[in-house]
Amino acid sequence: MTQQEHRPALPSFGARGNLRDEIIQTLRAAVISGELRPGVVYSAPSLATQFGVSATPVREAMLDLAKEGLIDTVRNKGFRVTELSEKDLDDLSELRALIEVPTVRRITEAGVAPAVIEELRPLAAAIEDAAAGGDLITHVAADMEFHLKLLAQAGNPHLVETVRSLRARSRIYGLRSLADRGELVTSSHEHAELVDLVAAGDAAGAEALMDRHIRHVRGIWAR
Repeated sequence: MTQQEHRPALPSFGARGNLRDEIIQTLRAAVISGELRPGVVYSAPSLATQFGVSATPVREAMLDLAKEGLIDTVRNKGFRVTELSEKDLDDLSELRALIEVPTVRRITEAGVAPAVIEELRPLAAAIEDAAAGGDLITHVAADMEFHLKLLAQAGNPHLVETVRSLRARSRIYGLRSLADRGELVTSSHEHAELVDLVAAGDAAGAEALMDRHIRHVRGIWAR
């Protein structure tokens, strides 16, 4: 990390076996949330120190994220978050809406098993709890898990992977300021509302909320 004034808020994993997947998920969430900032060059050793692990799994994880297009390699220095234009963010938001909104309606119309609803509720609560605590990385990671678990009920793994990619390539630069103003919890409650609508079989309501939720998040991206 060449700009010492910026130290991203990353968790410490300590010595716990093979952590590559967990590190990838955490770094991906750090990129999406803006905790890893565009314009800053991050080195694997400096990030590894924060994680409390060796540099090797961090370097491997960052190379994987580079393949996903989330970060660029900087020769002999490290990695830098890929910057997106407003047009990029608009395009990603449009694609998400085209896929997720009608899929949520279809899922709700078909009915979601009570066991799945009970898996979604703690995830919705975790999103709010992380928002209340200002833990943006956990917030984004829980948000990703929530939406992908819901969309998985459509029975189309290709759809789920497409949305995972779209979400991973997104940036939510306004999250920190929203959390600092105490407004992130309110917006995060939309997940619990969505679960209630899906559980009640309210397809029109779930569709409308999903559309509003994506537009709302795009508004946060623009800040």
